Amino acid sequence: MKTSAVQVSRYGGPEVLEMVEREVPAPGPGEVRLHNRAIGLNFIDIYYRTGLYKENLPHGLGMEGAGEVEAVGSGVNNVKVGDRVAYASGGLGAYATVRNIGANSLVLLPRSISFEQAAAVMLKGLTVQYLFRQTYRLQGYETILFHAAAGGVGLIACQWARALGVRLIGTVGSPQKGRIAREHGAWQVIDYRAEDFVERVREITAGAKVPVVYDGVGKDTWEGSLDCLQPRGLMVSFGSASGAVTGVNLNILAQKGSLFVTRPTLATHIVPRSRMEESALELFDLIDRGAIRVEVEHSYRLEQAAQAHADLAERKTSGSCVLIP
Repeated sequence: MKTSAVQVSRYGGPEVLEMVEREVPAPGPGEVRLHNRAIGLNFIDIYYRTGLYKENLPHGLGMEGAGEVEAVGSGVNNVKVGDRVAYASGGLGAYATVRNIGANSLVLLPRSISFEQAAAVMLKGLTVQYLFRQTYRLQGYETILFHAAAGGVGLIACQWARALGVRLIGTVGSPQKGRIAREHGAWQVIDYRAEDFVERVREITAGAKVPVVYDGVGKDTWEGSLDCLQPRGLMVSFGSASGAVTGVNLNILAQKGSLFVTRPTLATHIVPRSRMEESALELFDLIDRGAIRVEVEHSYRLEQAAQAHADLAERKTSGSCVLIP
């Protein structure tokens, strides 16, 4: 059967995204054919489009989606035809109406969660899960710094922190985004365009600073984030929205208080499969209990992927965005 898909044949701006028609073969061993009902839009998609993260060209885009199983290959026993499923791994190619994907990348989607919600939350929610529950396991008494608190990952982080009893200080780019972050559970917000976030963190914590900084921004916030950490604190650099952090001088970590740094990825936190299932169940439970509210703030048709990328890169969006095939 045929599918409509978004393809990257050369690296560049949103204009390089092109719609193509291609054949989808029968699913191979361990695979399923999935009809996507909603597709997640994430900043990491921009990294693949621009070539910051490189794959052999041409290639598809997108790592997150939700839909229905249409066919299964041999050896598949964890899902069946007609199942509602969601995924946040399995390789690029989510920007498509129909795709083949490894069955082990899928988790069953509860009826209480819509396809749009699942596509909006899987990658971001599992990211927050590993950040808060694996990379640095928050206990509930900490004060933390989280950059881009009004973004898709940030708003889930605000809510998850509130559910844990953690005081989250979030940086934002405008007063409006500050209000959104507070509404979602941020304890304090810092408008980095109007305030020095390092000085504000020191003021808010009465000089104590924080034990951990979660930073998906990258280059622009790297050095300042180190100055927000307590001695032996942990810098968690999990994204590069402003550009990659390069030329790191390890001596700076010693000078600023024997600091630790990690650059984690989701892929290494959802293996073996049982860990991915446990992480998804923890996320779905928080959603079902109302502790995390999944709000799809922006919805685009699949053929509007270029506009969606432009809006995301220009910080015109807040919260979660999805593409609808």
